[in-house]
Amino acid sequence: MTAIRLLLVDDDPLVRAGLALMMGGADDIEIVGTAADGSEVEALVDRTRPDVVLMDIRMPSVDGLTATERLRDREDAPQVVVLTTFHADEQVLHALRAGAAGFVLKDTPPAEIVDAVRRVAGGDPVLSPAVTRQLMAHAAGASADTRRSRARERLAALNDREREVAVAVGRGLANAEIAATLFMSVATVKTHVSRVLAKLGLNNRVQIALLAYDAGLLDDTSDTRDTNGANGVNS
Repeated sequence: MTAIRLLLVDDDPLVRAGLALMMGGADDIEIVGTAADGSEVEALVDRTRPDVVLMDIRMPSVDGLTATERLRDREDAPQVVVLTTFHADEQVLHALRAGAAGFVLKDTPPAEIVDAVRRVAGGDPVLSPAVTRQLMAHAAGASADTRRSRARERLAALNDREREVAVAVGRGLANAEIAATLFMSVATVKTHVSRVLAKLGLNNRVQIALLAYDAGLLDDTSDTRDTNGANGVNS
């Protein structure tokens, strides 16, 4: 089995050392480089070709948010997991919108951080439904109506089935759970998820969840079939 190539980015040398020690003990993870600031990331990615970047949010020169945005604009970009001290940090939400595959707290047990890297490398976002809702609620403010309108306009590009899958992804369901709920095969779910990502120009499932939330589709009282004032679009 090919090892997961991991790049560590944190301005605290003790944190970097701790992460390196933690990750170095996993047989299926290879640390290909470390960086102390976001300004170093792009050059290191070019040189080391990591599968996953474990990225601190707060750094002195170029922060993790900016570095994540720069990486996600590239072709064949590595997956990014952001590190944070706070579980309800608006910057974390911004990082997810920029294309990060999830985040972990710095005080997360070592085994869970290792598992997070493995999951992201395998294409699964590292963000529980409860934390997703908390982060999105934290960012909901005066601009909520504008975001809802824009999100519904974007989701109008989906057909009914794709929209149902997008809502299920937003609720934190895994592919197998979506398949059971919507009575389709797992392979079909994967196809729908890929189409949703392509149609909406998104990078990962977390961004689908954020867009579904912005559109109001995760509210228990929402009509999940009405995103643009019509009962079905492009069906």
